[in-house]
Amino acid sequence: IIWYLSSPVYVHNPHLDALKDDILYHFSLGTGSHNLPAMFGDVKFVCVGGSPWRMKSFTEFIAAELAMEDPKSGYPNICAGTDRYAMYKVGPVLSVSHGMGIPSIAIMLHELIKLLHHAHCTDVTIIRIGTSGGIGLEPGTVVVTKQSVDATFLPKFEQVILGKTVVRSTDLDQSLAQELLQCSKGLNQFETVIGNTMCTLDFYEGQARLDGAFCSYTEAEKQEYLLKAKEAGVCNIEMESSVFAAMCKLSGLQGKNNGLTRPESFFV
Repeated sequence: IIWYLSSPVYVHNPHLDALKDDILYHFSLGTGSHNLPAMFGDVKFVCVGGSPWRMKSFTEFIAAELAMEDPKSGYPNICAGTDRYAMYKVGPVLSVSHGMGIPSIAIMLHELIKLLHHAHCTDVTIIRIGTSGGIGLEPGTVVVTKQSVDATFLPKFEQVILGKTVVRSTDLDQSLAQELLQCSKGLNQFETVIGNTMCTLDFYEGQARLDGAFCSYTEAEKQEYLLKAKEAGVCNIEMESSVFAAMCKLSGLQGKNNGLTRPESFFV
C-alpha cells in the first residue's frame, strides 16, 4: 500500500489539544520526552511491514541504495523502550513494523500518524510492504492494490465505535498504482500486476484455508468462494489493507497496497 501526502499530516481529535504531553505508548515516544520535529521532521518516506526483522533488513537495504550506510551505527531500534513495535530510520526513510492483522496495525497507525503530525512532516509517502496469498497468480508476483475489499468483496472498512458500526472508505490512489507498475517494468525483476486485495480478519477460516484448528466447509466450497473472489477482481488476500487505507485517507493520505504472493498462493 502506498500513500502520498503533499500537505501536513492531519489528526482529527480535538481532545489532543488539551494534552500537556501526547504519549505514544507503543512506540515509547512522546511530545514531552522527545523532540519529535528534530528526530523525524525530515521524514519523506515511511515503509511499514509486519515483522521487526524484515523492517530492520529493509532499513539496511535502503541505506545501501541511498549510499547512506553507517557500519558503526547498527541502525538502532528507536522503539527499544517497548517490545510492541520496532522502528528504524535512515535519512528521510522511516521503517516501522506493525505486527499481524487489523488491530495491531491500527494501533501502530494511530501513533504513527500522530508522530508525523507532531513532527510537522509534509510531502510524505507511506508504503506498506508484505506477503500475501495470491489467487490465480504465480508465487512471487507483486500485487499493487487497486482497491482494498472485505471478505464479501466490498470496498469498505467497518469498525464499531461506542456501540455503533462506522463504515469508512478504502479508496486508494490510482495514479500511484500506475506509477508503481511502470517502476516495476523498468526494473524487470519480477511479475507485477494491479488488482483488488481482500482484507480478512484471520489467517485460517477467513482466508478459506483447510488446515486450521476448525474448518466447517469443503474443498469444493473453498474453491467456489475463491473463484467468486477472482471474478470480483481480487488478486491477493492479507489482513491489514482495509484499515490502512481507511486511516490514511482520514489523515489526508492517499495511496496503494503492495503484496508479495507467498509460495502457498491459492490457485483456482
